[in-house]
Amino acid sequence: MNENFAHLLMKAIPGWIQKTKISFDGSTRAAEIILEISPQVLPQFFSYLRDHTQTQFKLLMDITAVDYPSRAKRFEVVYNLLSVRRNARLRVKTFVDEITPLHSLVPIYNSANWWERETWDMFGVFFVHHPDLRRILTDYGFEGHPLRKDFPLSGFVEVRYDDSEKRVVTEPLEMTQEFRYFDFANPWELSTSSARDESSAKEL
Repeated sequence: MNENFAHLLMKAIPGWIQKTKISFDGSTRAAEIILEISPQVLPQFFSYLRDHTQTQFKLLMDITAVDYPSRAKRFEVVYNLLSVRRNARLRVKTFVDEITPLHSLVPIYNSANWWERETWDMFGVFFVHHPDLRRILTDYGFEGHPLRKDFPLSGFVEVRYDDSEKRVVTEPLEMTQEFRYFDFANPWELSTSSARDESSAKEL
């Protein structure tokens, strides 16, 4: 997998690939191609990568996302592919906002089922035509998507076992520790400044 392969892809499927980048591993110097595509061409593009004799990317290894809240299309959805025949890996990226759905790849790659459910659960990226799109890591009735940058680190609720009711209960989060003011000044700077003040006072 090298730059020539990237150029061949761009010639074979013009208009689908918006941007191409080649990343090199620091130790092995192995090249990995990173492609950016439009979300509208996901099914056609991945069908081409799986079935074409020059690509043979039969395995979808992972789907995840990255959240950039300051961008109009805040979610960068990443697909990692492997071609055993070509001994090559390929990374495909696309970009969507909070309300734009992506086409599910389950009809093309069976492994996309759980990866898409995880991306939906953690980031809230919706996949249309998914056979069973529901949460996979969080609990029933969970609100929000934990890996979004605007999701609070403490969460909204806390879960505990109530011995009197003999069951697990979910309650609104209560911060038991009172607010404290932390002084992040360097103690060495404080001692130096106090010594300087003392010396100046003696001079006066």
